[in-house]
Amino acid sequence: MGEQLTPDICVIGAGSAGLSVAAGAAAFGVPVVLVERGKMGGDCLNYGCVPSKALLAAAKRASALHEAGRFGVKVQRAKIEFLDAHAHVTNVIRALAPNDSKERFTGLGVKVIAGTAQFKDRRTVVVGSDCEIRARRFVIATGSSPAVPPIPGLNECPYLTNETIFELTQCPKHLVVIGAGPIGLELAQAHRRLGAEVTVLEAAQPLAKDDPECAAVVLDQLAREGVTIRAGVRIARVERARARVRVVLAHGDGEEVVEGSHLLVAAGRKANVEGMNLEAAGIAYEPRGIRVDSRLRTTNKKVYAIGDVVLGALQFTHVANHHAGLVIRNALFRLPVDAGKAPIPWVTYTDPELAQVGLSEDDALKRHKAIRVLRWPYHENDRAQAEGSTQGHIKVITTRRGRIVGATIVGPHAGELISTWTLAIAQRMNVRAFLGLVVPYPTMAEIGKRAALTFYNRSLTSPWTRRIIALLRRLG
Repeated sequence: MGEQLTPDICVIGAGSAGLSVAAGAAAFGVPVVLVERGKMGGDCLNYGCVPSKALLAAAKRASALHEAGRFGVKVQRAKIEFLDAHAHVTNVIRALAPNDSKERFTGLGVKVIAGTAQFKDRRTVVVGSDCEIRARRFVIATGSSPAVPPIPGLNECPYLTNETIFELTQCPKHLVVIGAGPIGLELAQAHRRLGAEVTVLEAAQPLAKDDPECAAVVLDQLAREGVTIRAGVRIARVERARARVRVVLAHGDGEEVVEGSHLLVAAGRKANVEGMNLEAAGIAYEPRGIRVDSRLRTTNKKVYAIGDVVLGALQFTHVANHHAGLVIRNALFRLPVDAGKAPIPWVTYTDPELAQVGLSEDDALKRHKAIRVLRWPYHENDRAQAEGSTQGHIKVITTRRGRIVGATIVGPHAGELISTWTLAIAQRMNVRAFLGLVVPYPTMAEIGKRAALTFYNRSLTSPWTRRIIALLRRLG
């Protein structure tokens, strides 16, 4: 064995979670080794959040040009250059890449090693044949990869995932998407707005994890834009037909063929647990992820697991970063942490956006029995009217006494607006806190305050309230 290293912390995986731990520990002067077998920045920078949002931004500009006429702005028919949209995606990745680069982390004092990490025993990791790392603590942050369903014929056909679709330099003529979750629908809308015909196939319910009432607003908008969404279908097989791909759907009375130029598989994610020899370290895991306790420690208490690789974790970049902060607090300062305590918001970045945090209406009913559901529509908001963005509403769930336990927003900037409600739930705030909240006018933040105020509508119209007001009037 060649090089032998003995850092305080060895981080396996240089995605969002791993980079956050490495940077945080190095900032406190802790010796850190970071091992990455692929690209620095991981899925989020190279294949996920960053490129998808960049493509969505290009698609939103194309849509805005088509709608400019209703604002009195007359433009000729927009010409979409898909190659230039692809260049925008590439340039955004290139602009952000230095933040996650080997050079930057080396400058921070982190030793970065390229290669595949494998556990040799409970305290030792080897990388290749010439590097052995014996650390006081290990952090597994290997993330997740696209899950590929066992559809007959799929492996014999060319298909795209979120790891390859951003390599396209020409717009697909007809993009067929398997999966109507956030990834599938975001990419479906983006490509539709950039000129592709799009068909989405879903075995269950589109956006099944979100509030059905609010999800319906998104699905209706996609349908209006020409995205065909087929829910409750069963895919019998996939076939290659020269330069095209054929998805065969099974019906009770026969088969139906959906033919397209490109096929995108967006059927969820799988944890990256293979190839690390976790058994040698005494780490319990399943194909769906690594088991951890409330401190994010594995069954080997010297090893933490964070981010997408954790069994049962919500697979979002902000969750990964949250986990990283908890590990820094627990591993370096021995502070107590609880990974399941913080409310986690999530956003589908379609247009309109769909954001949710806390309990859904159904879950709140099960837990609290008596609840209040507060709503306010975008079309009653002055800023939304001025911008012509009146589609959507906010839905706030409270207990009978007014404690905020959940919120869903569907509409423009929902991903930004949900943070207020995340804080409210985390701090166990009562809706009365919004009575004295002053928000700037005109902003869409007023939508949330107006929803909160509806909690008091019943009391304002009650006979007792009217009598008190009448009495005070008599007293002058």
